Amino acid sequence: MSYFSEATSAETVNDRIGVATDPRLRQVMTSLVNHLHAFIKDVTLTEAEWETAISFLTRTGQICTDTRQEFILLSDALGVSMLVDAVNNRVPAGATDSTVFGPFHVDGAPELPLGTCISLDGKGEICLYEGRVLDLNGAPIANALVDVWSDNADGFYDVQQPDLQPKWNNRGVFRTGPDGAYAFRGIKPVSYPIPDDGPVGQMLGALGRHPWRPAHMHFRVTAPGHARLITHIFVSGDAYLTSDAVFGVKASLIADFRPVQSPTEQWHAAFNFVLRPTCTTA
Repeated sequence: MSYFSEATSAETVNDRIGVATDPRLRQVMTSLVNHLHAFIKDVTLTEAEWETAISFLTRTGQICTDTRQEFILLSDALGVSMLVDAVNNRVPAGATDSTVFGPFHVDGAPELPLGTCISLDGKGEICLYEGRVLDLNGAPIANALVDVWSDNADGFYDVQQPDLQPKWNNRGVFRTGPDGAYAFRGIKPVSYPIPDDGPVGQMLGALGRHPWRPAHMHFRVTAPGHARLITHIFVSGDAYLTSDAVFGVKASLIADFRPVQSPTEQWHAAFNFVLRPTCTTA
């Protein structure tokens, strides 16, 4: 044990971790202290800047509610969510890439017959989404659950406008058939800004960054014996594909939305999802 000094600050703090501490917790906290103290020394953090940081984190916590998680937004905007996703979802060749979960998923969306339209507010241009869920060998996965959600044509999720949008608007769960096929109708999604009226929005403004996400449909695909897939498909040609505020775009997830002439939809998007078995790592 030693007294605190600038030169040995991290070592002094880490030396006081108890001997019975969980090994993984010890590893994580030791690394965190090392990097945090190195950062402070690297930038010669001022007391005013430290106070600003404390205020920022305090306000971030204060704005959180049951339907708004500003800390997730902060993680997203700093690229941390995508990095955590990347290191935990290193997929083998051929498997579909994952991306961020996002803060707007809601458990309990109704399971619907294949082909059902999930747009309940009558807004937007209808798109037919269809494809197959496959394994790494290209075989169909029957009875996979395809959980989908998107914003509405005004760029808001139903949980952001509970008094304006019908419950479960642009949400649904579908079960693949024997051929692994899924199909449903929703809107062609639109670009939207992440909530920027709080600390994270102020941070983006100070950094000269915009808050916009490119248009996308969320998918969570699950099947027994296979790793859960959380991903989006993005609308090709969207203006924000290369500057997504949360860094969620991967080239493999950009889909062609093709115009069609049909009594029931104006667009068509085809996309297959390839799941890896739970025992497979990259």
